[in-house]
Amino acid sequence: MTMRITTNMVAAVTLRDLTQDFSSLSALQDKLSSGKRITKPSDDPYGTSRALGLSGDLAGLRQYQSNVDDGSSWLSTSDTALSKISDVLQRARELLVQAGSDSSGVQSRAAIADEIDQLTESVKQEANVQYAGQYVFSGTATTTPPYVQGGTDAYQGDAGTVTRAIGPGVQVQVNGDVHSLLGDGQAANDGKLLDTLRDIADDLRNPNQTAGGANLRGTDLQRLDASMDTLNGLRADVGARLNRLSLAGDRLQTLEGGTTEQLSEVQDADIAKTITDYSTQQAAYDAALRAGAHIVQSSLLDFLR
Repeated sequence: MTMRITTNMVAAVTLRDLTQDFSSLSALQDKLSSGKRITKPSDDPYGTSRALGLSGDLAGLRQYQSNVDDGSSWLSTSDTALSKISDVLQRARELLVQAGSDSSGVQSRAAIADEIDQLTESVKQEANVQYAGQYVFSGTATTTPPYVQGGTDAYQGDAGTVTRAIGPGVQVQVNGDVHSLLGDGQAANDGKLLDTLRDIADDLRNPNQTAGGANLRGTDLQRLDASMDTLNGLRADVGARLNRLSLAGDRLQTLEGGTTEQLSEVQDADIAKTITDYSTQQAAYDAALRAGAHIVQSSLLDFLR
């Protein structure tokens, strides 16, 4: 039995083929406009899965990099403050050596004692340094200044540690232990920096010049030098952690670059190839329109076109 081919059947087949060609042309146009090879999961289910995984990895690397930058800023702020405290200690030592001479009079020592008091407040001021509105030397009590200006020398922070994650399961402490250097002042009699500076001021004001001078040349100077050694140790520790963060940042940038490249290979379109495919598909679509015009009524195809 012979099947009768009607005009409606020919038109339906022609429209179906034109629709498929137009759909292919539209998909290529989407790739060109978005620059992506995968515009929807059905384009490449496996590629979509890989792209999602790589995107998650990339987001994680960028968060770690942000943590490295934040931690570096914390430590840089700490290092700057410790450097200024070091300058204060150097000045205090110069004054101590000057006042320790037997030729230094009562008035001269009293004036030096006043300057030592100001240097003590400068030390506390540097210990109260902030980064992004947080006190870097207060442990986890980051909203509380570690020392009270013009008041008690007791430490107001805690012994907690502030850390930043720089990799899976890798944490780096970003706060410094300034309490181990400054201590809690004369009331605690702990022999640390604030206690030492207060004792030096008292010795400078001691009317017994011989006894005061002996302390200034002896125990006071020794305790000040010990505080300087503690300070140098703190700065070395901060510097080591800064170097570690710098190395971690370089590694993360390398990993981020590699992951970005892999993601691009998975989801980005080959623009040159896509342009070629688009031109070929456009020519095929135009040819199909012209061929169809000879099969079905021109008015119908002109309307569709």
